[in-house]
Amino acid sequence: MTTKIAETVQDVLTPAGDARVHWYLAPDARLVLALGHGAGGGVEARDLRALAAVLPAQGVSVALVEQPWRVAGKRVAPAPKALDEAWRALWPALAAPGLPVVAGGRSAGARVACRTAGALGAAAVLALSFPLHPPGKPEKSRAEELTGAGLPTLVVQGARDPFGRPEEFPAGTGAVVVPYADHGFAVPKKADVTQEEALRVITHAVENWLKGL
Repeated sequence: MTTKIAETVQDVLTPAGDARVHWYLAPDARLVLALGHGAGGGVEARDLRALAAVLPAQGVSVALVEQPWRVAGKRVAPAPKALDEAWRALWPALAAPGLPVVAGGRSAGARVACRTAGALGAAAVLALSFPLHPPGKPEKSRAEELTGAGLPTLVVQGARDPFGRPEEFPAGTGAVVVPYADHGFAVPKKADVTQEEALRVITHAVENWLKGL
């Protein structure tokens, strides 16, 4: 049974404008999991919401980070450099509780986490739906961003993700596979697993991984 955790919203000024952190605080937190959203959506993504609902009961405070472009109501994400700059600027707010911070995100947010985690002193990296390459263009690999983090990294990938199927990832990545899922972790209605079961694959994998950090 999931315990309802109240959301606390914090606006943080960055060079690109206000970012917004949606906090889901654990009663006895031992670490913070900071999650950025993708370029095509916000913190309402199903995987981000599922983690925010489950992890606080396990001693993990979850911070869903809304990038300034999204807070401002824009439809198109800026260049990666601008995303990284905003993430670095809001990092002190994520570290303010004085706990280890795991940097993470989905899609473009996962790329930001990978590129910046080492320099920011993150404890580890969580990459949800990492966009290994543009759809149909496996030759344009972003594997170096993922492997270059230099930190313990968990990849959670949908089996049908056109941005990179689990078997396409570099050897040793050990991606957790979400059966039938696409880039947004949506599963077809005719699949052998339900949407709820697919989300449980994600939350269980992340929960177990965080326990081992």
